Amino acid sequence: MILCLYSPQVRKGIDVKMEFSKEKLRQIRRLMVLAAFLILVILYSDKVLVGAFFVVNILKPFLYGGAIAFALNIPMKALEEKLLARWKGKSAAKLKRPICMVLTIVLVVLVISLVVGTVLPQVASTAAEIGKKIPAFTEEVIDDLDRLAKDYPILTEQVNKLEAIDINWDSILKSIIDFMKNGMGNVLNSTFSVASNIISGVVNGVIAFIFALYILAQKEKLSNQGRRIVSAYLPERAGNKVLEVFGLLYKNFSSFVTGQCVEAVILGAMFVVSMTIFRMPYALMVGVLIAFMALIPIVGAFVGCAVGAFLILINDPLQALWFVVLFLVLQQIEGNLIYPRVVGSSVGLPSIWVLMAVSVGGSLFGIAGMLMFIPLMSTCYALFKESVNNRNIQKRRPPVSDTGQGDQAGKTEGNSDKKNSDKKKGSPRRN
Repeated sequence: MILCLYSPQVRKGIDVKMEFSKEKLRQIRRLMVLAAFLILVILYSDKVLVGAFFVVNILKPFLYGGAIAFALNIPMKALEEKLLARWKGKSAAKLKRPICMVLTIVLVVLVISLVVGTVLPQVASTAAEIGKKIPAFTEEVIDDLDRLAKDYPILTEQVNKLEAIDINWDSILKSIIDFMKNGMGNVLNSTFSVASNIISGVVNGVIAFIFALYILAQKEKLSNQGRRIVSAYLPERAGNKVLEVFGLLYKNFSSFVTGQCVEAVILGAMFVVSMTIFRMPYALMVGVLIAFMALIPIVGAFVGCAVGAFLILINDPLQALWFVVLFLVLQQIEGNLIYPRVVGSSVGLPSIWVLMAVSVGGSLFGIAGMLMFIPLMSTCYALFKESVNNRNIQKRRPPVSDTGQGDQAGKTEGNSDKKNSDKKKGSPRRN
């Protein structure tokens, strides 16, 4: 009996139980540490938020640099893989990347110069026209007031009563002087704060641009280092999942930026052509402005429409009304035909979730949130859809597609399985 206790099988079972209990203890210890960490975060949430914002402010130029590098990498990658794809050899290894970086920066500067050079002069001339029309408008208002005073004597009586009221001008003057004394310090403080914000913004912009250039120059090396870090500190399965998520994020963000730019160019060209056909003023300027503002999802084109309608309203109010009608028609064509094909198909996110992403992102982080939340929600949507389909497959249920075709396929498959089982039941057995 004693020998049986020390047999290899028994000892192996005891070792397995001990290892099992140790693994359970490790898991319990990790859960306790995680729970304690979460409790501390909840208890000191205000200090945690202050620390998080402090860290974000320190890393802000580098975050901006990463965003700039990501945006510039899309046209630079197209230049490397399409325009200069046939250039190979030692000279290409040394010169292709710098040349593509310079061409990308020049292209972006040209686009911004085109937008600014087209829109700003027209806005300045319109503001000058408004300034010229203000005196005539003021005279018209004075004439209308005189006419009202003659037609309605009651208004004149009310004005005379107001003039008869005794006003203590000394107290009013004293209040104005006190306000000016107290306000000068606030004005000086606000001036210094604005100046410091401008200087820090310029410095952060320069640092972000230089950091973006470093990222673009060494993007393959940085990618390899990131993969090695993930593989070193995470298990194989978790590391592969993390790399898969980052790859999906990169794909969705790239597709969204590319599709949004293509859709903006198409929408601006539609406005230029249609306004030229209907002989509306400021066709090129309004088209460029709407194309530039359309980079902001959903709400950007409406901002461009408001500016264009205001500029046209100065010359001809009736044409401004027809411009709004034209905008609504083109917006319906763009929203129902162009946007789903160009942007929606590339991102893979239904329109209802696009609207939700824009609303939530805009309320949290403004315009940047609108631009970021669509690819983020698209990634979450793709991961959740994959998880749901995998679970349905494990439960021997057909995966459901976005269009509902999976349900129909499941019914068809179920009916076919039922028919096959009926045939098997009805068929005689052969020995």
